[in-house]
Amino acid sequence: MESSPVQAAPGVGLSREGGLLRARVGGGFALDALEPALDALRAEVEAGPPQSIAFAAEGLPDGDSALVTFVHAGAVLARARGIALDLSGLPAGVRRLVALAESARTPAREPAPYDDALTARVGRTALRSWATLSAALAFVGEVGVAAVHLLRGRSRVRRADLLNAVEVAGVSALGIVAFINFLIGAVIAFVGSVQLQQFGATLYVASLVAIAVTRELGALMTGMVMAGRTGAAFAALLGTMAVSEELDALDTMGVRPVDFLVLPRVIATVLMLPALVAYADVLGLLGGFFVGVTVLGLGPNEYVRQTATALAMRHVYIGLVKGALFGLVVSMTGCYYGMRAGRSAALVGDATTRAVVAGVVLVVVVDAAVTVLLHFVRL
Repeated sequence: MESSPVQAAPGVGLSREGGLLRARVGGGFALDALEPALDALRAEVEAGPPQSIAFAAEGLPDGDSALVTFVHAGAVLARARGIALDLSGLPAGVRRLVALAESARTPAREPAPYDDALTARVGRTALRSWATLSAALAFVGEVGVAAVHLLRGRSRVRRADLLNAVEVAGVSALGIVAFINFLIGAVIAFVGSVQLQQFGATLYVASLVAIAVTRELGALMTGMVMAGRTGAAFAALLGTMAVSEELDALDTMGVRPVDFLVLPRVIATVLMLPALVAYADVLGLLGGFFVGVTVLGLGPNEYVRQTATALAMRHVYIGLVKGALFGLVVSMTGCYYGMRAGRSAALVGDATTRAVVAGVVLVVVVDAAVTVLLHFVRL
């Protein structure tokens, strides 16, 4: 049986029909009547939770803010109590606004179940890791397919996007790369001199700086700087595009976001990292030269001759190859986390943090793997 309507507030009526609670909103409903209407709705639900709540509206504009707020609050109340919701009686505009408000909600993170068994926590961690690995491999496959399309002349990569990515990944990083690597070369010279002076072999500081910078530290430090700079920039940009639904818009227009957004950044970073590593090597050698000449008292000519004697081109080539690998890792990591940032602004920051951490870790892992491999092949 249907109960007689209850006037909850001006323009709002509540009535029951079995397990269905009807909320009818009509003319005269305004923001000043919102709180009384919500209080009456809560009281009806607490008096006896219905199976479903149906909202209906007549005589109000589709975009009425009071109506949208009332319906959204009712939807939150129904969801919290597991009550079904029927919005078919509302104008299409109100339904769209309510759906938009629902999609913009940031899901609260569930508290960690500290009282679970250790095996359960390990199992959940393993499942999350496996899901992340699967998604990462799928992303790598998408980028590979996009690269094949580029080679076949079927890619959507625009020259302007590629040049912009080159500027972000290369030219804009010259200052910080120069500063960091000059100091690294100076620090290596200082540290090496502490031991070498005991044997009267201070001149070999030049050899130590030349090999360490060109073979390892020039590429490693540049890769880590770019992970914190370029990788974070890529993640933030693509994450913001995901939040504003620009990625969905590209999909709707038949443009693959990986072809249009990811591939130019990957290509630009892979091309620019070796150039930055060569630039970093020069600055690192200058840092060692500065300390060797001004602090250790070595002659400029003898320092340069010792550097030329110790520095084989294979060390330079190894550093450049590492730079290309680091560029691939940094760009792929930043784009991966950016494309999967989620639908809220808060998740963009989280994705950027994850991109930086993962990029730095992967740069070190790749460097260690290449170093061990070169040891076994005696290079």
